[in-house]
Amino acid sequence: MKKPLKKAWPTKAAMSQIYEQHLWGGKHTDFYSGEGSHRPELVEPYVKVVSTFLSNFETTPVICDLGCGDFNVGSQLVEFTQKYIAVDIVDDLIRHNQQHFKEEKLEFHQLDLAKDTLPEGDIALLRQVLQHLSNKEIKKVSKKLTSYTYVILTEHLPLGTFVPNIDIISGQGTRLKKQSGVDLLAPPFDMKVKSSTPLLSLFSSDAKSKILTSLYTMF
Repeated sequence: MKKPLKKAWPTKAAMSQIYEQHLWGGKHTDFYSGEGSHRPELVEPYVKVVSTFLSNFETTPVICDLGCGDFNVGSQLVEFTQKYIAVDIVDDLIRHNQQHFKEEKLEFHQLDLAKDTLPEGDIALLRQVLQHLSNKEIKKVSKKLTSYTYVILTEHLPLGTFVPNIDIISGQGTRLKKQSGVDLLAPPFDMKVKSSTPLLSLFSSDAKSKILTSLYTMF
């Protein structure tokens, strides 16, 4: 029987439950952030395109990984940064990461992206994070992203034309089940950016949807 979600922390409780009950798979590991964080055909192209972008800076940037998950992806990017700040909402997950990933320029913090102050840095990474949040929470997060120079956003989207940003309950799946996906530049978020550049588009494992990574240059 599944545990009831705690009403006081609906998003935190939902995400904790996902890891506790291995709802994203990985039953033989303590924490597993799903196939999107482990399938080589999805991870390797992402690491390549992001690391190439990070390598082009004269001054090595400070990265804020907002929703770092089990850190299988982020661990491959630390070497390209001056400082890497990784955050997630799940306490036990952050403690696990702190024990298993140790580098001088690496920090882990437990934060709720919608409620807490985000760490300072040059570039924010959000990799398939917002798709799990309600529109109310996404709106709060998007307003905070203006503090970064660049935002690299990855979202799981339907193929072809779709209605963006249909609302969901945080932690209860994604918008794909409603044939929708997150678009921060569309209503109700209407995030203003200097420029938007697609960095990478990959088919999902079932070839029925795509995983799009975009680079936003912020005002």
